[in-house]
Amino acid sequence: MKILVKIIAVFFILNSTLVNAKPIPGSFADLAEKLMPSVVNISTTQTIKTRSNQFDQFPFQFPPGSPFEEMFKNRRPTERKASALGSGFIIKENGIVITNNHVIDNADDILIRVNSKEYKAKVIGSDPYMDIAVLKIQTNDKFVPVEFGDSDKARVGDWVVAIGNPFGLGGTVTSGIVSARNRDIGMTRYEDFIQTDASINQGNSGGPLFNLKGEVVGINTAIISPGQSGSIGIGFAIPANAASKVIDQLITYGETRRGYLGVNIQDVTKEIANAVNLKKAEGALVASVFDKSPADKSGIEAGDIILEFDGKKIDVMKTLPKVVANTQVGKTVKLKIWRNKKLISKNLTLGRLESTDEYKAKKSKTKKSKEKKKVKIEKLDIVVRDLDSQDISLRKLEKLTKGVVVLEINKNSPLNGLVNINDIIIEAQKTSIKKSSDLISVINRVTKNREKSLLLSIINNDNRKRYIGVKLN
Repeated sequence: MKILVKIIAVFFILNSTLVNAKPIPGSFADLAEKLMPSVVNISTTQTIKTRSNQFDQFPFQFPPGSPFEEMFKNRRPTERKASALGSGFIIKENGIVITNNHVIDNADDILIRVNSKEYKAKVIGSDPYMDIAVLKIQTNDKFVPVEFGDSDKARVGDWVVAIGNPFGLGGTVTSGIVSARNRDIGMTRYEDFIQTDASINQGNSGGPLFNLKGEVVGINTAIISPGQSGSIGIGFAIPANAASKVIDQLITYGETRRGYLGVNIQDVTKEIANAVNLKKAEGALVASVFDKSPADKSGIEAGDIILEFDGKKIDVMKTLPKVVANTQVGKTVKLKIWRNKKLISKNLTLGRLESTDEYKAKKSKTKKSKEKKKVKIEKLDIVVRDLDSQDISLRKLEKLTKGVVVLEINKNSPLNGLVNINDIIIEAQKTSIKKSSDLISVINRVTKNREKSLLLSIINNDNRKRYIGVKLN
């Protein structure tokens, strides 16, 4: 009888579990059909100015018909167009579209394709810190919007569906599960990515990650793709809850308004926790305090460990920047701090990140960094520049990719017909090329050794790696 009772009990436990479990979808067809009109393809063009050679800054002008005019006319500044593809989704009937900032960054023109119709779009606001942009389709047409879901309720193992424009193949639907939560991959300042195995490839950036209710739980942003092999089942999406707050600010103000504390922080290790008699390694250790910042004015000191901010526990260091950024500018908050082996409290009125000298200096530095230095490789008769993070983001390259981008190829260059503009040279003679000076060094070595050929490894415009043998003059 006891055995029978146990069997019945186990049956009811299993039955209860099965009742509460979410059923495996037989098909995603109805969901895809419903959501497809709300997902858009985005294409952008960007004008890149280049100069052909050392005569760029020639100080004289020649009268029309002068023989010198013909000599120098091909050595004046030129322009070329670069294009990129991405995805997005409509959140308002009037054509408000959400995508990644890196999809539209520095774009001259933005075209959005909804179903089979194409529209121009303008940027309402963008946030490079979280890699989000808000666009407005320039038309009076009405569209089918989608809604954000509660991404905090997305559990590891839940079904999700991605729709986007991978490799220009618009309207591509893939499915998978939530593989992990709270991922930090070192890509943006405020990270809390949802990891998914739903196939995401180049062109999916900015597209939606849906739950089975058809709600957006994430914005597809990044993938891990060793060797440029495409999706291997590790993709990352910005959680809808975090994104929604930024999007609301961009729509309302055209910019973000984040809270500002004014400290440099670091992790609290077990050794640090032991040294200051803290029971466990938690919180954010203040490494330094910015002069005249809200933290400075409230009496926060280097060496303090922030354990709680505005009623929210700071379990690890990276939690603090997210909590501060999401707190209203000007709000007075209470901090719990571990100092001199005891717990104290401090009240602080938050500043605004975007108003600080730190933010303005960083923004100015970023702007200057876009003026990319060009170097002429005399022996190859080409002009290159160093690959940068913007290239990596725009072209969906591996995060640690290094190399030089080919900007110009003279008609007499030994690379003419072998290499194209925008190809990336990553190796020369089996030596990694991290910057233009590396390429020059390798070529000088080859020339000194009287070698007649040079082996180059490049990444072409389709992000495919290949080797090229070049005959040197």
